[in-house]
Amino acid sequence: MGTFPFAIVINPPACILESSVPSHPTIIDVASEAGVSKSTVSRVLRGDGSSVREETREKVWAAVKRLGYEHNAVASSLRTNRTYTVMLAIPDITNPFWPEVARGVQDAVEEHGYAVVLSNSDWDVERERRFLRLAGRNRFDAIAINPTGVTSAELHATRIPTVILGVREDYRDFDMVGSDSYGGTIQALEHLYSLGHRRIALIRGRHRGARGRARLAAYEEFLSAHDLPQDPALSVERPFDLAGGAEAMRALLALDTPPTAVLAANDILAIGAMQAAHQAGLDIPADLSIVGMDDIYSASTTNPPLTTLAKAKYEIGRQAARFLLDRIEGKAPDVPRRQVIACQLIERSSTAPPKVTK
Repeated sequence: MGTFPFAIVINPPACILESSVPSHPTIIDVASEAGVSKSTVSRVLRGDGSSVREETREKVWAAVKRLGYEHNAVASSLRTNRTYTVMLAIPDITNPFWPEVARGVQDAVEEHGYAVVLSNSDWDVERERRFLRLAGRNRFDAIAINPTGVTSAELHATRIPTVILGVREDYRDFDMVGSDSYGGTIQALEHLYSLGHRRIALIRGRHRGARGRARLAAYEEFLSAHDLPQDPALSVERPFDLAGGAEAMRALLALDTPPTAVLAANDILAIGAMQAAHQAGLDIPADLSIVGMDDIYSASTTNPPLTTLAKAKYEIGRQAARFLLDRIEGKAPDVPRRQVIACQLIERSSTAPPKVTK
């Protein structure tokens, strides 16, 4: 068993030696133990110790360890009006896209002494609103959110610095960081066109919230640019999950003239589409080419490996965190910032020239 920094004495004498280590050490105790000022200890504990000599920082951390000091976040928030807590609100925790984004946010804010609270709305706008109220009640310092349905006005009403994850035209007065889904869609379609595909379908994701139409707009622009017919039956919208991808694929295969290639709005839809195509007895890519979007880990393990558009997931998270930290520190410009990160085509084995029919 370990030893305790104090002793319990029955019927103690009038004079007793007390432990030199306080039972609930404060930042003042740490400063005294290290032989430095309270403000120096505060800077070191916040991770803002760039102006503190390495030798002094080591003394502070040694004193923290000896005393068993634990930072009192509640007391600190009353003094500084900060809780050093950031909320990350996402729509679907089961989507493998989000862990890398979350890691980027976490890594960036932790460098400045902040912690991240993850909130999963599960595409439920009322749940999302509860998270915003929670952030307000607990005085969170910032919010990074991929909105399901809350409005720009609702986000402003929180009075909490907020950054939008994704490029969203309905949130123009907020900082935002996201992928160039429009440009990525064009890139994927041009890849299929270069292979010889002319009847190309689009599987779009559907959810409860209103979202941008970047992929559909890009698809329609691509068809127009190449003088291809605008066939509404080739643009199918289903829920953003495996079952939705499979259902969309079955609908496309039931057409009198099925597509020779399919672009799905994300890899999960694409994998669901691949499963349905396999079940229908089709060979990928000999009978049908499929492209996804996001480059989640599973995309490289499908049979065959999935051609997809890679998004800079980790960098999206880190950049969103940088924007938030600027807002918290009052260093951000008055005009909202928008960073759009290009997608990269990852060619694997799920695409090939269309089968030649006699």
